[in-house]
Formats: sequence, C-alpha cells, structure tokens
Amino acid sequence: MTTTVPRRLLPPERYQFTASVRPLLAPKHDPCGLLRDGEFWLASRTPDGPATLHLARSGGELIATGHGPGARWITDRADAIAGLRDDLSDFAGLAARNPLVERLAKTFFGVRLPATGSLFPRLLRAILEQKVTGKEAHRSYRAICRHFGEPAPGPVDLVLPPDPAAVAATPYWAFHPFGVEQRRTQALLRAALVAERLERCADAAEATARMTALPGIGPWTAAETVRYAFGDPDAVSVGDFHIPNTVAWALAGEARGTDDRMLELLAPFQGHRGRVCDLLALGGIGAPKFGPRMPVRSFSRF
Repeated sequence: MTTTVPRRLLPPERYQFTASVRPLLAPKHDPCGLLRDGEFWLASRTPDGPATLHLARSGGELIATGHGPGARWITDRADAIAGLRDDLSDFAGLAARNPLVERLAKTFFGVRLPATGSLFPRLLRAILEQKVTGKEAHRSYRAICRHFGEPAPGPVDLVLPPDPAAVAATPYWAFHPFGVEQRRTQALLRAALVAERLERCADAAEATARMTALPGIGPWTAAETVRYAFGDPDAVSVGDFHIPNTVAWALAGEARGTDDRMLELLAPFQGHRGRVCDLLALGGIGAPKFGPRMPVRSFSRF
C-alpha cells in the first residue's frame, strides 16, 4: 500500500479546522470519513485509485498524509479539501453591505469552504436529501455506503464511496430497503451512468449545467453538490425548504421568503451568496417556525 510523505500545510490566521471540514461528512456517522480528536480522515475514489486522506493539527500547521494507490492525488488536493484554497480576498467589502453579515463574517472568519474535487459522492448525498428530512436521507446514505462499500486503504475502518458503475448496474427496486423510493433512485441511477463525464467537468458552472440536464436533478441538488466538490462560494440552494425564509428573516426581517426574494436579497453578495447562507446557518439564525414539523418516514416499510 502506498503512503505519501506527510505534506505540511500552513493554515491562515484563526483557521477553524473542525468547522471547515465537518460539512464533508454526514452527521453523526459517515462510513466514508471520520472526524475525531482533532484528526480528519476521508476515503475517496481518485483518478489514480482508492485513497484515504488523513489531516491532523500539529502546532500551527496541518499535516496531510495519503494512503492507497491514489495517495499522491489526494495529498496534492489536501489544501483544497481543508478549505485552504478558499479565497475570501473580496468578501470583506461585500459583507460590509449588511451589519449582520459583516459581524458573522468576522466571527466565522476562520471557517473555510472545502473542495474535494470528487463530485459523485456529494451528488449521491444531495439526491438522497431531496424532499425528505435530513435524518431519513442520512440513514439511507449510510445504508447505501455500507452495501456498496469496499474497504478504504489506511489504518482506520472506513469504506470507499460507492462506485458509480456498481450503482448504475443495480435495479431501482434494490434501493427500496435502503429507504429510497423510485423517484430519487432513478435520479441517482441516471447520475451514476454519466458520473465519469461529470467528474471531468472543469468548474462548478459546467457541472451545474450537466447535472441539471438530467431528469430529477434541479438547482438545489446541483448547488449542494458543487458547493463542496468545487468549493463554490456562490452556490445557492434554490428550492430549499428553510433557506429562503432564513435569508428573508435575517436580511429583511420578513418571516417568510420565496426563492425570488432570497435571490434579490443575496444579489449584493454576488460571488459569495452561498457563503452568506452558510454564515447565517453557522450563526444559528432561523426564521420563526409555524406549523407542524415534517415527519420522519421510512420508505423501506412501504
């Protein structure tokens, strides 16, 4: 098994390691990654083969080590995965246009946006998160990863993200026990069939155009994918159940908002609109809640 020579990375001032890499993992437990005691592990399928990245704090540095045939590829991307390629050079001026955004930008200055360079694993998770609660989606995600899982290289017990070819070759009804109904499964199978082409996209714009051309994948799913595959700070999750209300409440004092209103309010932050939404979430800001909560269901029992 290949193991790279550790790569030493120098994070920016006030860098928040845990908050930066945590979004790369499904909440509570992710079979493909681990964040514990200041150390981060991430299994990946790279162009050079399976790999696992290990990131650990050491004084003021981050130490990146890769394991497996794709060790060099993933170690070369370690700074991006840690969010160290995230460019905030023009954000302070934009944030100053709103007192709340400016305050949150200063408070969470050290939180950086990661970019994994691997699209399909995030697209898988985004498709599963369509129109269901996070708890339902993450339960399905863990079940699918365990079903298709192959042991990841390295000293920790992780599995590689599902192989798109294996997913594409699986009949839709086989996903029912995982809690995924036919509509989301068919979107996933379509994405798996063209995963290799999607992985070759040069940037977030091209990837968004190719993904949204597939039936069952809309702007919300594409934005949730490119935000972390490409580290796109402008990706706005249009069609989200909560975010338009959050933006309307935070930026205009309006308890409810539409997608159009959200985009209108975010327009002054063009280039970092998704970052503003992330800052509102980090700040724990949410619109007043009315009505019952969405129930947690299990399609596997239908």
